[in-house]
Amino acid sequence: MARNRKARHEFQVLDEYEAGIVLKGTEVKSVRAGHVAFRDAFARVEGGEVFLHDLHISPYEQANRWNADPDRVRKLLLHRSEIRKLKGKVEEKGLTLVPLEIYFVRGRAKVRLGLARGRKTYDKREKIKERTQKREADRAMRRDG
Repeated sequence: MARNRKARHEFQVLDEYEAGIVLKGTEVKSVRAGHVAFRDAFARVEGGEVFLHDLHISPYEQANRWNADPDRVRKLLLHRSEIRKLKGKVEEKGLTLVPLEIYFVRGRAKVRLGLARGRKTYDKREKIKERTQKREADRAMRRDG
């Protein structure tokens, strides 16, 4: 439904987790319509639970007064063992949890979380350079047959 395109550019994703997300009624329709903005979204482990912060889900236009706050903190659903693992990695190694995409599996909203480390500016430039070189090599291969 929606993908955080900047996440893989800004962060080096080390591991991925799938989590359920607690949404209110009209938020589900907005997510299905793709009205999601990831901007500076991140997840945090708080008191044995995981919460998603700064994820903007635009209000559903046909629902007017039933809409929830678009920037509210949303609870993520993970197994207790996964939460313990995440908490240890985030606290010890200085990693962060970043939402990579939101999608539906059998009618249930899911969030793919990435356990990530921030990239430095020179890492970003290097990755762009590699991508450009690969693209040019592929073009040359297609052109030459």
